[in-house]
Amino acid sequence: MVGDEDSIALVLNRLRRAQGQLAGVISMIEQGRDCKDVVTQLAAVSRALDRAGFKIVATGLKECMSGNAEEGKEPMTEAELEKLFLALA
Repeated sequence: MVGDEDSIALVLNRLRRAQGQLAGVISMIEQGRDCKDVVTQLAAVSRALDRAGFKIVATGLKECMSGNAEEGKEPMTEAELEKLFLALA
């Protein structure tokens, strides 16, 4: 992933938080916790992953549009960008 260090650190923080929340959900299921509590925490994990994905897309959009000439990458097409956004929907 390309981007500034602050954006990368933010994404990694969100992903680590989601990883911890997911571990909590697994533990809750193993303990036989109430369905409502499990679903609430699972929804929080989903939102955390979505936010991380949106941040990755937002951070990398410039590179995706322009490509990276130094690495010989071609710019993404409009169809490829649309597919990338829809993958998070």
